[in-house]
Amino acid sequence: MEPLIINAALTGMVPMRADSPFVPISPAEIIADARRCVEAGATILHLHARLPDGAPTYRSEIYEEIFTGVRNACPGALISGSCSGRLHGQFWQRSQVLDLRPDLGSLTLGSLNFAKHPSINSPDMIRLLAERMNARGVLPELEIFDLGMVDYAKYLIEREILRPPFYANLLLGSLGTLAATPDNLCAVVRSLPPGATWAATGVGRYQFQVNCWAIAMGGHVRVGLEDALYYDWDKRECATNAGLIDRIVHVAHAVGRRIATCEEVRARLERVPLRAADAAAMDSFRKVAA
Repeated sequence: MEPLIINAALTGMVPMRADSPFVPISPAEIIADARRCVEAGATILHLHARLPDGAPTYRSEIYEEIFTGVRNACPGALISGSCSGRLHGQFWQRSQVLDLRPDLGSLTLGSLNFAKHPSINSPDMIRLLAERMNARGVLPELEIFDLGMVDYAKYLIEREILRPPFYANLLLGSLGTLAATPDNLCAVVRSLPPGATWAATGVGRYQFQVNCWAIAMGGHVRVGLEDALYYDWDKRECATNAGLIDRIVHVAHAVGRRIATCEEVRARLERVPLRAADAAAMDSFRKVAA
């Protein structure tokens, strides 16, 4: 099977330091943890910004500090910036991160309920975010929680609002959306647009098993503390992002899949060129490693 792409979701909007001592909050913590994740095998870094008190933020100056640090610490890794509407619902808030031109930007393809709060993604908002991504050269990271979101992706593809290549995260197990079952994962994968690259994760206690199904099926994975805080949900043993990735690498190797490199992922996601500054940093990184 093809090399495994590991997408590391480091921080998210929900976990706080009180929930786990390993959730990176400040820009410096996120940058350091991103490097550990890349060293463990991640090639895509799905990043959220936080204020000093831990509250989620859309503020571009904080994202800029994170992105600059991550590009210096992890040359070649792909950065995905969050455009989440879970707490901030205005387009000017959700689109700020796109002006920094990350490699990818998250695009949830419909409204949904989480366990305690809704995430509102109106048709106009989805279209506006997708069009801003096109204008900024940012590849949409399609977030899919239900089969109807796949259908809506196809609707946008027909109207050329979404353009290839397509990269999708399939998120199962969140209360109010598709349950984390093998049948549901297979159903979503079968319905994806032809040629789409897909990664899967489960929310909470379902993360590891959904990751394993995706690896066995030839898909890719999203893994990290944004979606799951523990290695073992019965023992409540706090995980680290790098530790979760390391476990996935062992599973992949056990079934005969090697881990994709940053260059391979960029080649697969054609619209994500390695910026000149990143290329220079990558050459320097290789010389030091040699």
